[in-house]
Formats: sequence, C-alpha cells, structure tokens
Amino acid sequence: MPRRIFKKYLPSSERVRQTRSLGAFATLLGEPGLWHLNRRSLSVAVFVGVFCALLPMPFQMLPALLLAVWLKCNLPLTIVVVWTTNPFTYVPVFYFCYRVGARLLDMPVAPPDAVSFAWLLEQMLPLWVGSLACGAVFGLLGMLATRLLWRLAVVRRWEQRRQLRRASQGQE
Repeated sequence: MPRRIFKKYLPSSERVRQTRSLGAFATLLGEPGLWHLNRRSLSVAVFVGVFCALLPMPFQMLPALLLAVWLKCNLPLTIVVVWTTNPFTYVPVFYFCYRVGARLLDMPVAPPDAVSFAWLLEQMLPLWVGSLACGAVFGLLGMLATRLLWRLAVVRRWEQRRQLRRASQGQE
C-alpha cells in the first residue's frame, strides 16, 4: 500500500496531541493506534466506515469516530469512508437498504394510498433492518477486499525484490 503517500499528508499522533484546539480530546485522538497505517487498522477502518455510512441517521461521523477510537483503527480512513453517503447518494443507498429490509421482514414495498406520519414510522423498521444488514455485509466485504489488496501489494513487493536480487546477481 502507498504508506509513504498517506504519511506525507496525515498528521502524526504526536502532532494531534499537541493541537490546542482539540482541548481534552487531544489525548484521546492522539492515540497512536488511530493513525497507524497497517493491514488491520485500515481494514477495520473500512468496515467501521462502511457500517456507519449505511446508518440512516444524521451525524454518521460521530458513531464512526467512537467506534474507531474503541477499535483503535485508522481514524482518517474511517471518516473518509463514511462520506461515501452524502446528500447526492442518500436516496439510492437508503432506498436499496429499505428494499433489503422489507425483503428480510417480508413486508410489501409498494407505496401506500396515503402517506401519513404513522406510515413513515412503520417504514423505519425495514429501513433500519436493511441498513444494519447491508452495513454488516458490505462492511465485511470492504474489510476483506482491503486485506486482500494489502496482501497482493505485499506479494508484489516481494516479487519485485526477488527480481532485483536475481538481476543484481546475474550482473556480477
């Protein structure tokens, strides 16, 4: 993975701890585990980010932040992944989650004759069930994909080193 590129633009945990504007949160957010760039930290960050991105609630970054701190995964990646659901993507994403939840609960998806507040409250259950199910499934898929891509990058680097060693031995 392009670790050097990320390290170039991300602040160090020490720099975060010294940021006065964070106040009491500086020590909590300055935890080195929140800024590590390793396979476990990044893959768990993808899971947390995707899971929280699919929660049908405002301020999705707050539970993402809390989960990232609790699980000690990469905080910046978690927040970036949460931004995959934004005002442009809310409708299709949450409609898909609603359809999944309605299917899981065996509820009809057809619109009612009259939309009422009671009907909207009734539709929250399939939305939440679908969002939690989709968040768990897509989060796990993202986590596995991240681990696989990391592994492929490591194997590729090993192969490049092996080829360099062979080339240098052949020139001598």
